[in-house]
Amino acid sequence: MQLKKKYLLRVLIIILVVFTGFNLNAQTKITGKLIDANTKAPLGYANISIFDQNEELITGTVTPESGEFSLQIQSGEYNLRIQFISYQTIYRKIVANQPTINLGTIELSEDVNQLSEVEVVAKRPQMEMKLDKRVFNVGEDLSNIGSNAESLLDNLPSVTVDIEGNVSLRGSGNVRILIDGRPSGLVGISGASALRQIQADQIERVEVITNPSARYEAEGNAGIINIIMKKEKKGGLNGSFSANLGYPLISGVNGNLNYRRGNINLFGSYGIQYRENFGGGYIDQEFTPEDTTYSTYVDRDRQRSGISQNSRFGLDYSFNKNTTLTGSFLYRISDENNLSYNYYDDYDGIDRSSRELLRRSVRIQDELEDEEVLEYDLNFTKSFGNDSEHKLTADFQYRNNSETEDSDLRNERYIIDRDEYVDSIQQRSIINEFAENILMQANYVKPLGENKSFEAGWRSTLRTITNQYEVTQEVEGQEQDSVLSDFTNDFVYNENIHAIYAIYNSEYDKFTYQIGLRTELTDITTQLKSPVDTVNRRDYINLFPSVFMTYEFTKLHTLQASYSRRFDRPRFRSLNPFSNFNDDRNIRIGNPNLNPEFTDSYEVGLVNNFSDATLYSGLYYRRTTGVTERINTVIDGITYSQPQNLAERNSIGIENNYSHDLNDWWRLNGNLNVFYSETYGVVNEQVFEAETFTMSGRATSQMSFSNDFNFQLSAFYRAPQQTTQGTRKAFYMVDLGFSKELLNEKATLALNVRDLFNTRKWRTTTVGEDFFYDSEFQWRTRTITLSFDYRLNSNKRKGGRDRGDYDGGGEDY
Repeated sequence: MQLKKKYLLRVLIIILVVFTGFNLNAQTKITGKLIDANTKAPLGYANISIFDQNEELITGTVTPESGEFSLQIQSGEYNLRIQFISYQTIYRKIVANQPTINLGTIELSEDVNQLSEVEVVAKRPQMEMKLDKRVFNVGEDLSNIGSNAESLLDNLPSVTVDIEGNVSLRGSGNVRILIDGRPSGLVGISGASALRQIQADQIERVEVITNPSARYEAEGNAGIINIIMKKEKKGGLNGSFSANLGYPLISGVNGNLNYRRGNINLFGSYGIQYRENFGGGYIDQEFTPEDTTYSTYVDRDRQRSGISQNSRFGLDYSFNKNTTLTGSFLYRISDENNLSYNYYDDYDGIDRSSRELLRRSVRIQDELEDEEVLEYDLNFTKSFGNDSEHKLTADFQYRNNSETEDSDLRNERYIIDRDEYVDSIQQRSIINEFAENILMQANYVKPLGENKSFEAGWRSTLRTITNQYEVTQEVEGQEQDSVLSDFTNDFVYNENIHAIYAIYNSEYDKFTYQIGLRTELTDITTQLKSPVDTVNRRDYINLFPSVFMTYEFTKLHTLQASYSRRFDRPRFRSLNPFSNFNDDRNIRIGNPNLNPEFTDSYEVGLVNNFSDATLYSGLYYRRTTGVTERINTVIDGITYSQPQNLAERNSIGIENNYSHDLNDWWRLNGNLNVFYSETYGVVNEQVFEAETFTMSGRATSQMSFSNDFNFQLSAFYRAPQQTTQGTRKAFYMVDLGFSKELLNEKATLALNVRDLFNTRKWRTTTVGEDFFYDSEFQWRTRTITLSFDYRLNSNKRKGGRDRGDYDGGGEDY
């Protein structure tokens, strides 16, 4: 099924109309970099303003964390003002009579008089638009206090996390999750469950890249989510400490310390947390084969508890102002105890008014899950001369993960006359999984004149995963349990990926463009060692181009357009034919014959910055071939869920992000994503197709009733969505948060209520030729958390906008 041609035609017309009317007037570009005069560290979030001779504001910007800035002005004479909280203000005269003026590196010294008098009233924007990404400064979001990375991501616009912890972006689940720009042991073998082990207090910001350039690895059709961990850049000793307590039981402490002196910077963090989660739901199943009809109602109850610890330590050593070597070590360990009950009621028909109960039983799983991660990182960065944009970076990372899942499983049947359950089947499943990962990469950036640059890089990743899965069953009269060969295997996964890329950037007046090309060679080998030794090898080489363009009507209004080609390799768990045996009537299996998905993604958007608001409106279109979806089939009353390659999917959507400072104490943020999607495919001569028009939206209200008391209310809604085998029903929830500053703003006390009305439930219907399912599941109930955060030698960082003069963003807008 093809997407209606008129939708694609409209996209092309919009892009052509917009880009044929550019007015390329010559201007002067002002560049420079701000650093701390003492520590030489870059100063991010400083305010740069340019005034004319009548002291009227012409333009301005806020420096990113690199401290670098860039502005464009017409020819003439101007006054430049540089402001940063607790630092001395700098004034300079500017004569704009040439294409480019480089002010070089500007050192700012601390103003001793300001340190004890300054009162910060501005806040860093919760969302910042960059050239190729959106940056969410999550520290100001009260609903994230005391939570974990999974809950934090689920609270971002356009991002959703399902009941199994899988992350989706704009309705697509093929998302690549990175930590500080690289794969990380903080995500672990199973990224979904590992996200719950990362405390939100350790996260500084999240970058959402919906259309990545050739600079990034090509995997992740829907885009990339990059989680940036906290790392203090201020000189001397500083840090933060937090403690959390909540219901259902949540308790934990976390600490971050940083010591910077001269050319040495030491950093470290440690966190420990214990958490209990309660969830459950039901599956109402109807079976209609040719010879009979019957039904089953499954009542599911889950209790999850566990303790996790994260520690990270590292050292930055600066050989000189241009050369830095960073080494770090990460250790994560978690121990979980998961208890689940599946109660089955089997009936002889599907008519609820007349069907009779045939039997009742329960399947109980008591699982111990242990995971350990070790990671070693080295980073080398060298800048050439006084040009911070001319640099070379190199990274090496080694990581190994081990995970064990040991489950006692038993089936009990219900005896009606005795009104009790009795043991009938005793089973045990053991999964031993080990992964070893090596990452090597280098990137080189070279400016070519004033407004051009060239970038190139190489990346290699080597990965091996072994998975031994065994299921045994107790046999009466035998001392040794019997192995269930249908559910037992030994699986090995080897993945070698090598990539090179090149990017060319150019700027002409108000028009900026970037073109890039990435080449990736993939070599994947899977080996099923038992029960039958089977080797499956896949190797392929692919090209991934990318194009980005921006046109700056004014400093406050920018048009962006982009294109990229990406793909998704079948992941280890999708290729592994092992069975998830927790529920012996609903079994998930892999497919070793899966092929990659390829996606061509187009996006055009307009960023509007007003005096007290920011609005982004974007139109996107994605075409995906080789779409992978899990298809359900029923054999003898048992449901098997296996991923299959369908033919194609076409999606077109409109996304709007809005942030508005109504006044000094009230801020509103909103996101609305509306899209239309068509999916079509054939599996085993059966057609699977879906046509859906749906939307999702989020709104947040932040209020500061005084300088030390804050309130936040946020709501999320996702409309129903058709799938190839049914429907995902509407989903909604509301969060509430309060915070109060204490101890001269060195500490924060916060109360957060997650899912206020206890509505965070996933509801679906599944339809097949001879079955129908209606299901509901809630991963966790309403959560209430009380948190205390104390900052050592550092007041609360409230942002970098000076609302008195300029409310726009940095040069990447």
